[in-house]
Amino acid sequence: MHQKQEIDMLHGPLPGKILRFALPLAVTGILQQLFNAADVAVVGRFCDNNAMAAVGSNGAIVGLMVNLFVGVSLGANVVIAQYTGQGKKDQVSKTVHSSILIALVCGLLLTALGEIFAPLILQGMSVPPEVLPLSVLYLRIYMAGMPVILLYNFLSAIFRSQGDTRTPLICLTISGVVNVGLNLLFVVGFGRSVDGVAIATVASNALSSLLLFVTLLRSDGAVKLHWNRFRPDWRIIGRVFRIGVPAGVQGMVFSMANIVVQSAINSLGATVMAASSAAFNVEIFAFFIINAFGQACTTFTGQNYGAGQIDRCRQTLRSCILMGFAGTVLVSGLILLFADPILAIFNKDPEVIAVGRLRLFVILLGEPLSLIMETLSGSLRGFGKSTPPAVLTLVGVVGVRLTWIFLYFPLHPTYGTIIACFPLSWAVTAAAIAVYYFRFRSRQDLTLQTA
Repeated sequence: MHQKQEIDMLHGPLPGKILRFALPLAVTGILQQLFNAADVAVVGRFCDNNAMAAVGSNGAIVGLMVNLFVGVSLGANVVIAQYTGQGKKDQVSKTVHSSILIALVCGLLLTALGEIFAPLILQGMSVPPEVLPLSVLYLRIYMAGMPVILLYNFLSAIFRSQGDTRTPLICLTISGVVNVGLNLLFVVGFGRSVDGVAIATVASNALSSLLLFVTLLRSDGAVKLHWNRFRPDWRIIGRVFRIGVPAGVQGMVFSMANIVVQSAINSLGATVMAASSAAFNVEIFAFFIINAFGQACTTFTGQNYGAGQIDRCRQTLRSCILMGFAGTVLVSGLILLFADPILAIFNKDPEVIAVGRLRLFVILLGEPLSLIMETLSGSLRGFGKSTPPAVLTLVGVVGVRLTWIFLYFPLHPTYGTIIACFPLSWAVTAAAIAVYYFRFRSRQDLTLQTA
């Protein structure tokens, strides 16, 4: 890792440094979305409908697994950031090497489970018989790549803990371009189907992981890799899981709740399904802005909390909320201004555009509530408080959405009723987390006064 890529989070003005951290992270999310869309586009353009359905049918289960371990990697990010702030280089090194072992061991475990249970999982998701063989093939190949997929997420977390979000972005860009090229090579050149797309995905993840791994081997800081230090530190691993697992479970349950919401959307017919899908693929760009500032809040808070600089932790939260709000309003405003032509890229049906426009307005106007929820949660995780925001989010977001869909939607079965559950759940959760945050902060102030 080049030293110039790192950000000194402990000294100097915060806003510019937070922006330098968050922007590459937001671009990384956007590029991942575009590369995923390219995968689906290649299958949709050059294979039959069954192949495209097979790739789509795996989205939910893949999302569940990846969300879980992205959350666990966030635990590694926080622990390394806190040790960095404390200046404990030996503990940083132990956490880095233990985190990589977590990624590889958990990846191998998921590979074994995927190879054994892929047919049962997909049958349980009611995948049609004509699609099932291709779905199983795709899932087994994808799950075989879980070690390198998880390794990329954990290595990226290590870089983020040091304030370097540019290196993972560069590696992702290189591997993403390779992914698209391999998709075309396998599917168009070699006449493969879903197996070609799956192999290309695994290969590109292996490349990005290798690039990050080699960069850490050649670095000269506390996160430098040493072959003779790859041994587990169980105390550190326990700490990583205590912070990371609640966040990962939160992401998994989020996915489950959204599957229920999607089922309600599906009940309204193909036009609404198409409109909702198109709008989701547009609105998600605003979420990447929110997520970037939420992760910035976690990392900057983690380092400054480790250094005992509580005031900078609070300054971090304020800066992340203000800049995140400005970025979210800017992106959301541009999307809403050009909503119709953007939606027409996906589908030119006027009814689809009208329904999609409704979703965009409801979701994007509510995104500031999501920003408050994410940045407050990020701040608490930086302090090492991962379970409370996870529990409050599960109760607030998942509880509100499921209650709304099962109790209110049957009485008013319209698309507007369904999507209203998103801003409503954000409002309830943001309020609950805000109450917890300020109570936590007041206890912290009291501790400092009596210390």
